[in-house]
Amino acid sequence: MNSVDIEGIRIQWLGHSGFLLEGDGKKIYIDPYQIGKEPAFDDRADILLITHEHSDHCSPEDIRKVRKSDTTTLIPENCSLEFKGDARRVAEGDILADGLEIKGIRIEVVPAYNPDKPYHPRGIGIGYIVELAGLRIYHAGDSDFVPEMANIKTDIALLPVGGTYTMDEEEAASAAAVMSPGFVIPMHYGSEGIEADPEKFKALVHSKNPDIKVIVLDT
Repeated sequence: MNSVDIEGIRIQWLGHSGFLLEGDGKKIYIDPYQIGKEPAFDDRADILLITHEHSDHCSPEDIRKVRKSDTTTLIPENCSLEFKGDARRVAEGDILADGLEIKGIRIEVVPAYNPDKPYHPRGIGIGYIVELAGLRIYHAGDSDFVPEMANIKTDIALLPVGGTYTMDEEEAASAAAVMSPGFVIPMHYGSEGIEADPEKFKALVHSKNPDIKVIVLDT
């Protein structure tokens, strides 16, 4: 299965770090990449969230497929790509927009970075927390296990497990244990050159906190 329903929210994994979140009558895309067939107009984004400018997260081709004229797009403040329409540049720490909401959806912007690697220095990328149907969904972006995660309160965590550019399975399991969400879904694996094992991640999470439900989705 490539999607799961959790307490009124549908979460679809699009592959790599891409997700479609559906809830409260809204469709929210995060980092769409190599999504294949262009979605029907009614399935396109009300809100589009981009974590950073690397081409496997900020893909102009895929962005064009999911955007419509009234899509609100959030991008990191230092992203060089220019967007037409309602596009807003954001930075970690922001709680966004009109009355802390965008189209009735509360979104927070949080740090995402590699402390000791050159790939994602702090300030390049961000993560997001999206509140839907009373639940907080955290998308970690391309991040290692960083100290700020200890302060993130989330019900559903979408965590990279690929290693090299992000956390590996062990680090991501440690991050999950610290945040202790009800559900966690691994991402950033299955692409060319990334050989992470989501089942290994699942076992590691359960060894650290058996109360966390790990959901491994297919594309």
